[in-house]
Amino acid sequence: MTGDPTDFARELRQRQTRAEEALWKALRGRRLDGLKFRRQHPVGRYFADFACEPLRLVVELDGGVHDQDEAHLNDYLRQQEMEALGWCVLRFPNERVLSDIAGVLGEIRRQARLAAT
Repeated sequence: MTGDPTDFARELRQRQTRAEEALWKALRGRRLDGLKFRRQHPVGRYFADFACEPLRLVVELDGGVHDQDEAHLNDYLRQQEMEALGWCVLRFPNERVLSDIAGVLGEIRRQARLAAT
């Protein structure tokens, strides 16, 4: 990444996938149990797809490219680094978000309850 991190995060938000758009619609404006989520929020040297900072909860969405071995390894290392910083990371495939948004929100809700205790 080069340049201003804020500009990079803004660019990522403008290039969101259909799954990111669908999940953001369900999370924005504290729509999920009053929890405040941010899109493309910096966590260490990465930008989390979605983050609830008070609960240190990250939600990452994975498209088809994430099935490739190198991308899978990069995702694993990225998740390890975020977790080392004290964040809990949930991962969902894009297809699941598009086909079972209620189930995805249920899992996020369960993890948020655990994080709040």
